[in-house]
Amino acid sequence: MDLHLAGKVAVVTGASKGIGLAITRSLAAEGVSVVSGALKGSAELDVLADRKSVRPVLVDLTTPDGPATLIAEAISAFDGIDILVNNVGAIRPRLDGFLAVTDDDWDWAMTINFFAAVRTIRAALPHLVNRDGASIVTISSVNAFLPDPSVIDYSAAKGALTNLCKSLSQEYGGRVRVNTISPGPVQTDLWLGDDGVAATVAHANGTTAATVARQAAAEAPTGRFTYPQEVADLALFLASNRAGNTTGSDFRIDGGLVKTL
Repeated sequence: MDLHLAGKVAVVTGASKGIGLAITRSLAAEGVSVVSGALKGSAELDVLADRKSVRPVLVDLTTPDGPATLIAEAISAFDGIDILVNNVGAIRPRLDGFLAVTDDDWDWAMTINFFAAVRTIRAALPHLVNRDGASIVTISSVNAFLPDPSVIDYSAAKGALTNLCKSLSQEYGGRVRVNTISPGPVQTDLWLGDDGVAATVAHANGTTAATVARQAAAEAPTGRFTYPQEVADLALFLASNRAGNTTGSDFRIDGGLVKTL
């Protein structure tokens, strides 16, 4: 299926690894020029930059000016933006309960999971509205509507993020399509890295990260985590004109983890 993306310009946040890297790689393979925002970059992103029209921008998106800096780089390089993918996010399990979550903890979670997207969208929208078929795709989480006390701040931030995108889809109507993707556990460092969810929970409970990950995967009928590329494939479809009348929608990709309608 031709997604008709060749020649477009995209900005992807959190692009150095995991879902963001998979989305960047897939967009570039479709002939999209990609401005990839990341705090530290990665060897994989550098390889893409050498081979495709990918422009890594090292920027701290948790700072008030970071998102605007990223968008300014995209405009300077390509004179416009057609697609924005909000992917940057992070999680810290809160295993000591709600009363142990400090104001600083809440500020950290809301900044990286919500305000980074707010600021990036605010900087990008004046440029997106000038392009035919412009699209915003935001990577949220099943925790937006499946709150978990062990990630209470993350869940609240993702709930706010999904709500924001739904509101924007109403305001911008046919000018800019706005959709969200809500993955369950994904096979990335957020879950499976040395400091990821599985390792953190395992350390607290005296078990192994592999055991925690296996138990989490077993909660989904498919019995496995989602692959980053599966999220990327859905993101590209939503960004393309193949989804031209799709806006204000949220798409779960969780292996059937959420049982409700």
